[in-house]
Amino acid sequence: MWSQFNGVLLYCTRGITSANQFTVHRQLPLHGMTIRESEDEWGVPHSFTLMVQQQSLVVAACSESEMEKWMEDLKMAVDMAEESNGPTADLLTAKFSGASEVESEDDLCGSRTSLQRNGNDSANTLHRGNTTAHVCWHRNTSVSKLDFSIAIENQLSGNLLRKFKNSNGWQKLWVVFTNFTLFFYKTHEDEYPLASLPLLGYSVTHAGESENIHRDHVFKLHFKSHIYYFRTESEYFFERWMTVIRSATVSASRTRYLNRTELD
Repeated sequence: MWSQFNGVLLYCTRGITSANQFTVHRQLPLHGMTIRESEDEWGVPHSFTLMVQQQSLVVAACSESEMEKWMEDLKMAVDMAEESNGPTADLLTAKFSGASEVESEDDLCGSRTSLQRNGNDSANTLHRGNTTAHVCWHRNTSVSKLDFSIAIENQLSGNLLRKFKNSNGWQKLWVVFTNFTLFFYKTHEDEYPLASLPLLGYSVTHAGESENIHRDHVFKLHFKSHIYYFRTESEYFFERWMTVIRSATVSASRTRYLNRTELD
């Protein structure tokens, strides 16, 4: 896993400790770094080369849009590092480790079990397992600076009716959307959420006729085999929820890439 941190590019892996911490294996200063596409050179799809301090490192993204996202953010970070003269020597020699625990993939995907938790301990566990870094690790995705900026501007709370794929009834919940995540409360007065559902990697669509929902203002969230239906009380709120959720499920960089591809 790669992260940009204060003028340094960190290469991390998740440890096998009880705390499931991320361990830093390598640190590359952004000051003086050059970046170039290298798919043709190495024959590796979506690859690019990082060169700094007489070192070169070839990395590959999981898709063309992810590569575009990383290269754009890295070039921006390199420019900022040049202006600030790079990180301090203390930062380059420091040891980094994440202190967050991670839940199972089922929990991160928002399984029925995790969605029925409650209480202070559960809220703390959900927060630890649903950090952006851990969600990106499990969902094999990344978040750009622009994605974060858009997420800050798109926050929403209100009542939603939720239905699981294999259930018949609808449950009314107070839902808060912030930081790429839906937080579920029994009422708006509750201090701690019953559960949370990170949306990175999810897709949001209208519920189709073949799904036999037979209700108005219903949208569907799905990731792999995980499917959830949500219903709003009006067309206005349906559009509002679709807009803010798309800000978390559709990368801004990916949207720009697709638009550019259509123009070509």
